[in-house]
Amino acid sequence: MKNHLFHELGVLTLCALLAVQFGCASSPPSRFYLLSSLDAPRPEMKPSADERCFSVGIGPVKIPEYLDQSKIVTRGGGNELKLAEFDRWSEGLNGNITRVLAENLSVLLCTKTIAIFPWRGGIPLDYRIELDVQRFDGYLGADVSLEAWWRLLSGDGKTLLQSKRTSVSESAGGGDYGSLVLAHSRTLEKLSREVAEAIKTLPK
Repeated sequence: MKNHLFHELGVLTLCALLAVQFGCASSPPSRFYLLSSLDAPRPEMKPSADERCFSVGIGPVKIPEYLDQSKIVTRGGGNELKLAEFDRWSEGLNGNITRVLAENLSVLLCTKTIAIFPWRGGIPLDYRIELDVQRFDGYLGADVSLEAWWRLLSGDGKTLLQSKRTSVSESAGGGDYGSLVLAHSRTLEKLSREVAEAIKTLPK
């Protein structure tokens, strides 16, 4: 009787182990994504002699709590949000947005320094940019939207030079997460261009 019971327990244990093994083997691998920045200018594309160069500080950059996670968030019907099970951000979205904004501005402007918050004391800055993201998501195979308030301040942070709300969208095209992330990057490029133009138009 005992041998029969041990035999049954052994069979059940083996079946459970096989189920776990094949269940794990059938799960697709996770995919990881980063936002992309503008291509760096070619070496021969040097700023003209009369072009102003700037030292810019970026941050703090704030994002909504629902986006502050590794899983990529998309929209469903109504008020539904969907979290991708196997498609994730490679780094914190807050830091990724900050870094790409810095890289884009270094391409769009003649920059002496780009500092990312929190920066060390003693770094001389001409301007500071603060960003408060309200929305940065979209629908698979449809549009991605970026809505954000941004503030342009003097280098010491004491004077508000411009405050603006930007709302832009881009078509994701294909129904995959790679296309979705590319559309995210293009909306951030549009925001970067607005900020760069605002800096260029400030009086000397």
